[in-house]
Amino acid sequence: MTPSLRDRLGAFIQNGRVQSAILALILVNAVTLGLETAPSVMAVAGPYILALDKAILSVFVIEIVIRLYVHRWAFFRDPWSVFDFVVVGIALVPATGQFGVLRALRVLRVLRILTIVPSMRRVVGALLAAIPGLASIALVLLLIYYVFAVIATNLFAAAYPEWFGDIGRSLYTLFQIMTLESWSMGIARPVMEHFPYAWAFFIPFILIATFTMLNLFIAIIVNAMQSFSEAEHQDTVAAVEAAREHIETDLHAELRALRQEIADLRRVLGTRGG
Repeated sequence: MTPSLRDRLGAFIQNGRVQSAILALILVNAVTLGLETAPSVMAVAGPYILALDKAILSVFVIEIVIRLYVHRWAFFRDPWSVFDFVVVGIALVPATGQFGVLRALRVLRVLRILTIVPSMRRVVGALLAAIPGLASIALVLLLIYYVFAVIATNLFAAAYPEWFGDIGRSLYTLFQIMTLESWSMGIARPVMEHFPYAWAFFIPFILIATFTMLNLFIAIIVNAMQSFSEAEHQDTVAAVEAAREHIETDLHAELRALRQEIADLRRVLGTRGG
């Protein structure tokens, strides 16, 4: 039976060489988008770079159209396909006037690498799976931030209004302290000159917010990636087992058919001999 045009296009777009070519074009496009930010380079080879960018975008559009034709509405049920569609679609919107900001978003095309490389897709999948756990940790961290911000505002607002004058400033200052960026010499020690026991506020906050809560973020992500890898491993094992059982079933059927043919042949030879 002759394959239909849809089947032929589906096989073409899923071909390993075609996928490798798309990946290569994404990498080349990443380079051209970076070169467009260099005025000296654009002054020398600007027209050629822009022409190459448009040619690569045309290839991406053709690829998306083929995938839409092959998969139809199933295309929009795949999150990765929708991501590709949106990223390529943004590049087609005229980046002029009120849409000028979209010109900067053209670099999102580089993120299509995530949809091409399986290992990167696994990492992103694990991060998405970790979102519920991360949200819970974030809420706890936000509650801790609020409590410490209220305390800091009440204690230090009068002496250091630029750091702790209100809740908003206190939250930002505490965020800086959490990142450990100049927290000691820049904030804690100056405050301790007026409030000698301020260390009793800063050290517990750092221990809780930086060394405990942020490590919980890392633990959630690592656990999600491990669970995702184990699930993929189990799926692979199940697929291998199913394939093995299918092969064994086919072999048993062929052996039974072969034995039946041998038995029939023996009966025929026995009849002729008689």
